[in-house]
Amino acid sequence: MKRTIAFAVLAGLAATLFAAEVLVKGSDTMLNLTQRLAEAFSAVQPDISVSITGGGSGVGINAITNGECDIANASREIKSKEISTARANGVNPVGIVIAIDGLSVIVSEKNSVEKLTPEQIGAIYRGEIKNWNQVGGPNKKISLYGRQPSSGTFVFFRDAVVKGEYSVAMRQMNGNAQIIEALKTDEGGIGYVGVGYLREATGVKAVAVRNAKGEYVSPLDEKKVEAGLYPLTRPLYQYTSGKPKGNARKFIEFELSPKGQEIVKQEGFFPVTSDYQEHNKAALGK
Repeated sequence: MKRTIAFAVLAGLAATLFAAEVLVKGSDTMLNLTQRLAEAFSAVQPDISVSITGGGSGVGINAITNGECDIANASREIKSKEISTARANGVNPVGIVIAIDGLSVIVSEKNSVEKLTPEQIGAIYRGEIKNWNQVGGPNKKISLYGRQPSSGTFVFFRDAVVKGEYSVAMRQMNGNAQIIEALKTDEGGIGYVGVGYLREATGVKAVAVRNAKGEYVSPLDEKKVEAGLYPLTRPLYQYTSGKPKGNARKFIEFELSPKGQEIVKQEGFFPVTSDYQEHNKAALGK
């Protein structure tokens, strides 16, 4: 019996030591989600190890361009300039959408403001609106929290909402969790985070944002986010060099499986919609 147990232990140790490795790098918004997916994947594929690090979408895209990782997590679409740089390095970036995010504008739960227009949010982040009483809230100075320029969320929010340069007063935070922690103690604060980070957050709330139809929609309204009625809905990408292959493809196919998409929902994000499912089929060569 002792010999059998010893053999099993050694076999497990050998599997760990010699496991194939998939390197994933990039978006901090996707960090917790892909770590959870990797844990579940390892349970069914113990011979493949998935290592995940953050740093921001730009960092991930640079890494796939330079051959430093197998998958780049990106909370924004790759830019044409980045595609040109990658191709000059012999890399053809192919994007797969693994989840949908409702990028959430958050404030302190003590703030009476419940809804904002995209124009108001943009003016706040450009520094043109400085007090909450200018948007129907309390007489309190607004303090701005956002992400660092290497973040895909920084770029997406700037292009979709700010439509200009961020105010120099904005505090650039390392990640979503840091923004939530800051707002817990700042009743005048405003920030933006991936919707998955609201799942267990306390002390903050998401404001509803007006869409093109004039309807105010919460990022927590699953049906309206999936229907594209929430104005800050965005796809979450993973980029590979060429069509996904080998162990990276196995991991991506697991993420897109019913089990993987159930984990996406458990982590507070939304499953891939039908239009992006068709996009993924083409990207995977199915």
